[in-house]
Amino acid sequence: MYFDDLKTGMTAEIAPAVIEKEKMVDFARTYDNIPLHTDEEYAKTTPFGKLIAPGVMSFMSVWAKYLEVDFFGEELLAGKSTKIEWLKPVFADDVLIGRATVTNLVRRNAKNGLAEITIEVRNQKGELVLTNVTEAIVKCRTE
Repeated sequence: MYFDDLKTGMTAEIAPAVIEKEKMVDFARTYDNIPLHTDEEYAKTTPFGKLIAPGVMSFMSVWAKYLEVDFFGEELLAGKSTKIEWLKPVFADDVLIGRATVTNLVRRNAKNGLAEITIEVRNQKGELVLTNVTEAIVKCRTE
């Protein structure tokens, strides 16, 4: 979608992402190898009581689903920034459900604009577990 077609407040529902334990632990061992993500005995001694998913893995699981409904498609020129906030732990077998909203639009020049997308992610209990704000540079229509 071209920058000119985007409207602040537009939303898209994101398909559920299931956090599979094996993938969670594999990801953690590769990218975030700390006992809270990889050692079940250690995790039992923490306030969480069991393994928690790495935050980046939780976000990327939802991001992959967002790309299926991507606002921008082929009109995306580049990503500019992203900010993730983790609000609650995510556990194995959690189902993460997201909603993407266009939260800001700034035309940069005749060729492109900066679009801000905010994604709110809830678990199967409806608890807000993370938020993400991503800025992307998007093509404008050429007249």
